Amino acid sequence: MNTPDENFAALGLNLPPAPKPLGVYKPCLIDGNHLYVSGHGTVQDDGSLIIGRIGADVSQEEGKLAARQVGLAILSTIKTNLGSLNKVKRVIKVLGMVNCTPDFQKHPYIINGCSELFAKVWGEDNGIGVRSAVGMGSLPDNIPVEIEALFELA
Repeated sequence: MNTPDENFAALGLNLPPAPKPLGVYKPCLIDGNHLYVSGHGTVQDDGSLIIGRIGADVSQEEGKLAARQVGLAILSTIKTNLGSLNKVKRVIKVLGMVNCTPDFQKHPYIINGCSELFAKVWGEDNGIGVRSAVGMGSLPDNIPVEIEALFELA
């Protein structure tokens, strides 16, 4: 059985730089055997953000890829702060927020971009936790997706 770090390496994806807080908060916090990760946005490899509103200027498929990019930013924060994805035992909860038009209804599909990534990194048993996927009227900097997560540490 492969480790989370090995599983991630096998995907052939890049981690963007771990985002720096733009407000008064910590990107992540350890409490006992839990790792709380603050809301992350769509940071790309060059540090820029994917921007746009799903249902207006971002398609459903682009939105799903944006959610995967948020997942990569979360993984980057974990690796930067803990040194290894192997220090996380499992995903407990994901809260996905989707910047979309009022008539958009496929929020869970969008957030699957992140959830599918986590399932590949930690496996089906440990990579899938409980989840909420909700629509928002706007998100910071007009990003299409913001996600926060709670993990159990190994």
